[in-house]
Amino acid sequence: MNVAEVLAHTLSPDAAVRDAAEKQLSTASETHFQDYLHMLSAEMAKEDSPQHIRAAAGLALKNTISARDRPRLAELQDQWLNKVDPNIKTQIKANALQTLQSNNVRAGTSAAQFIAALATIELPRNQWPELMQALVHNVEKGSDSNKQSSLTTIGYIAESDDLDLRESLSQHSNAILTAVVQGARKEEQNEDVRYAAMVALGDSLEFVRTNFENDGERNYIMQVICEATQSTEPRIQAAAFGCLNRIMSLYYDKMKFYMEKALFGLTIVGMGRPEDEVAKLAIEFWCTVCEEEINIAEENESIQQEGMTELRPFFNFAGIATREVVPVLLELLTHQDEDAADDEYNTARAAYQCLSLYALCVGGMLISDVLQFVEANIRSEDWHKRDAAISAFGAIMEGPELKVLDPLVKQALPVLVGMMDDQVLMVKDSAAYTLGKICEQCGPAIDAQLHLPSLIQALFSGLKDSPRMASSCCWALMNLADRFGRDNTEEGEENALSKYFKDSVSALLQTTERVDADNQLRTASYEVLSSFVGNVGDDEMASVAQLSTVILERLERTIELRAQVVGADDRNTLEEMQTSLAVVMSTITQRLDKEIKPQADRIMHILLQILTNLPPNSSVPDAIFGAVGALANALEGDFAKYMDAFVQFLYNALSNQEEQQLCAMSIGLTSDIARSIGEQVAPYCDNFMNYLLNNLQSNTLSQQFKPAILQCFGDIAQAIGGHFETYLEVVMGVLQQASGISVNSETNYDMIEYVISLREGIMDAYGGIIIAMRSGGKPNVLAPYVQHIFGFLSVVNADHNKTEGLMRAAMGVLGDLADAFPNGEIATYFRADWITTMIREVRSNREYQNRTIETARWARELVKRQQQQNA
Repeated sequence: MNVAEVLAHTLSPDAAVRDAAEKQLSTASETHFQDYLHMLSAEMAKEDSPQHIRAAAGLALKNTISARDRPRLAELQDQWLNKVDPNIKTQIKANALQTLQSNNVRAGTSAAQFIAALATIELPRNQWPELMQALVHNVEKGSDSNKQSSLTTIGYIAESDDLDLRESLSQHSNAILTAVVQGARKEEQNEDVRYAAMVALGDSLEFVRTNFENDGERNYIMQVICEATQSTEPRIQAAAFGCLNRIMSLYYDKMKFYMEKALFGLTIVGMGRPEDEVAKLAIEFWCTVCEEEINIAEENESIQQEGMTELRPFFNFAGIATREVVPVLLELLTHQDEDAADDEYNTARAAYQCLSLYALCVGGMLISDVLQFVEANIRSEDWHKRDAAISAFGAIMEGPELKVLDPLVKQALPVLVGMMDDQVLMVKDSAAYTLGKICEQCGPAIDAQLHLPSLIQALFSGLKDSPRMASSCCWALMNLADRFGRDNTEEGEENALSKYFKDSVSALLQTTERVDADNQLRTASYEVLSSFVGNVGDDEMASVAQLSTVILERLERTIELRAQVVGADDRNTLEEMQTSLAVVMSTITQRLDKEIKPQADRIMHILLQILTNLPPNSSVPDAIFGAVGALANALEGDFAKYMDAFVQFLYNALSNQEEQQLCAMSIGLTSDIARSIGEQVAPYCDNFMNYLLNNLQSNTLSQQFKPAILQCFGDIAQAIGGHFETYLEVVMGVLQQASGISVNSETNYDMIEYVISLREGIMDAYGGIIIAMRSGGKPNVLAPYVQHIFGFLSVVNADHNKTEGLMRAAMGVLGDLADAFPNGEIATYFRADWITTMIREVRSNREYQNRTIETARWARELVKRQQQQNA
C-alpha cells in the first residue's frame, strides 16, 4: 500500500474516493495493526513528505489508539499494549519525537496529538518515563519549531480528562513546570513559542500544586504570567489572563499578596484592552473572583451552622475592588455589536455576566455606581448607552436585598415598559429581558393593580415583534406567570392572571404559528402557555378545557406531518412541536384532573399513534410519557383500560438503558401507574419487577437511578398489597445491600447527596412493603427482616447527614411497623432509647414542615403503645 497516496485520497473532495481510502486504512489497521502504525509514523516523520500528508498520517495514528467511546477506547489501547512488538513501539515513539523537531509546525502539531494520546496509555503505566524529559530538553535546546511543538504536546497531555493520566502527571510536575516556564518567559523572542508555553502552563496548573506551595517557585510563576499580560502580542496577553483565571480558581488562598501588588491593576487595565479576547479574559478574571468568594461565603456559613470554627480564608477581593471594577464593567456594556449572533460571547456580554456575579457577590455595594450610570444614560440619544443602562439595571436584580431593590424597581417599571417601544431592536430586547429579570427576582415589587396591566400589555405586544424580541418577552411572561400564579395568591384573593388568560392564550397560540417563528420561539411560546395554564385561577377552568381541544387538534395534525419529513431539520422541528404540545397537554390534564375524563380516550389514542410512528432515538417519548402519567394520575383506576395498548411502550423504555433520560422517565411513570390503578397493575408486575431489577444491577445506568427504582418497589407493593410477597425475598435482599452504603468524613458532597437520596428510596420502599403486607393480612412474613430495618433506622439516626424528607419517611416506617404488629410481637425493638430520641428531635425541629411534625406525632403515639406492650 502506498500510504502517502491513500492518505492524500482521504482528503479528496470526491466522497467516493474519500470513503474508499478511509476503508482501505481501516482494513490495514484491523489486519496489520503493528505494521500500519509503523508505516504511518514513518510517513509522519518523513521531512520531504507534503505537509498535508504528514498531518493526515498523524491524525490517522491518533485515531488508531484513541476514541471518544469508552469501550472502543479500551479496545484500541489494549491493541497497543498487547499487539505491538516493544522494538516497533520504540521506533514509533522515536518517529513521533523526531516529527516534533520538524520545521513544519503543522506536522509537529499532528505529532503532538498522537504523543498525547499515547501518553494517556503509557504514562499511567510508567512505560514511557523518558517522554517528559525529552520534551523539556526540546524546549531548552531545540529550534523554535521544536520548542513550539513540544510545548503544544505538553499542553495536549495536560488538558486530557483521563483520570489515570491526570493522577500520574503529578510526579512529572517539575518537568512540566520547567518546560512551560522556560518557554513563557519574556526573554523568549519567538512569540509562537511563548504563546504555546502560556497555553500549556494554563493546562498544567492543576498538576503543579506542590510547586505552588513553595513561595519562591510560586513567585516566579506569577512573575512570568504577570509579565506575559504586558506582551505586545494579544494572543499571549489573552493566554496570560486565562492562566490568572485558573490560578484564582485553584489557589485563591495564595492570592492576597499578588492581588495587592499587581493583579488588581493588571486586570482592570486588561479589561480596557481593544482586543476582544484579551478584554474578555480579563473580565472573566473578576467573574472567577466573584464565583470563588460566593462559594467560600456559602461554605463558611455552612461550616458555622454545623458548629465548626475552621473557616476557609476569605479576602473580600471583589468588595474591595468594587469602586474600581464596576465602573469599567458599566462602560464595557456600551460596546455592543448589533450584528452579533444571539449566542456570540463578546466583551459587552462578558461585562454583563461579570456585573451580575458582582451583584451576587457584594450585594448592595454596587447599587450607587449602577444607578448613577443608569440615570446618566437611560435617555441618551446613543442607543448603545440606552441599552447599557437597561442591561446594567437588570444585572443587579439578584444579589442586593429585596427591600433595597423594591423602591428602585417600582420607579423603574414604567420607564422600562416605555422602552419596549424603542426604535432600536436591541434596546427593546434588553428592556424585555430586564423586565423578565425583575419578574423572576423581584416579583413582590410588582403591584397587580398598578403595574400588571401595562406590563402584560407591553410583553404581549412584544410577541408580535422580531423573533429575538418575542423570545425575551416569552421568558418575561413565564416569570410573570410564576409571580402571580396560584402559589403566590392568598386564599380568597382573586387570581391576577385570570382576567388576562383568554387574551394570553390567543396571543401565544398566534405566536406559535408565526411564519417567521423558529423552533426556539415556538418552544418558548408553548412553555409560557403551559405556565399560564398551571398558574391561572380555578375560575378559568372552562377556558382551560376549551384550550385542551385546540392542543389535541394540533397534536393530531403532527401525526400527518410525520410523512412529510424529508430531512434532519424537518424532523427536529416536528419533534420539538410534538414535545411542546405534549407538555402543554400534561399541564392541562393536571389542572382539569378528573374533568379530563370525557377526552381521555381521544388523548390516549393520539398519544399511542405518536409513539407508534416515532423513529428510533426520538426525543418525543419523554414528553408523551409525561402526558400519560398526568392522565393516569387524573383517571386513577379508570386508566387501567389503556394498559394493554400502552404497556409495551413502557416495557421498551424500561429496558432501554442507552437512552437514560427515557429510562428514568419510565421508572417514574411505572410508579405513577401503580399508584393510580392499584391492584389492577398486578398482571404487569412480573415484567415491571424484572426490568427494574435488571436496571438496578446495570453498569450502564447511572447510580442516580437507584433511589427512584427502590421507591418504585414501594409503590408497586402498596398497589398490589399481599401479592407482593412473590417478590419480597429478592427486594428485601436488594434493600439490605443498598442500606450498607455509607459516608465518612472524606466523602465528597455529591456522594453524600447520593447516599441521602438512596436512603430516602430505601425508606420509601420499606414503607410501601410494610403497608402492603399489613393490608394484605401478611405482616408475619416481615419478621425475618425487622431487625435489619431497625438497624437501618439506627444508622440513619446516627448520621448527621440527613434531610427532612428522609426523617419524615423514617417516621412513617416506624409508625407503619408499629401498626403492622399491634400485639407487641416486635415491641422490644421500640424500647431502644434512640427511637424515642429520634422521634422527639423530629417532632421538635422548628425548621420542619407541619406534615413532617404531624407524621412524627403519629409515629410517637403508635410507638408508645408498643413500648407499653408486655411491659
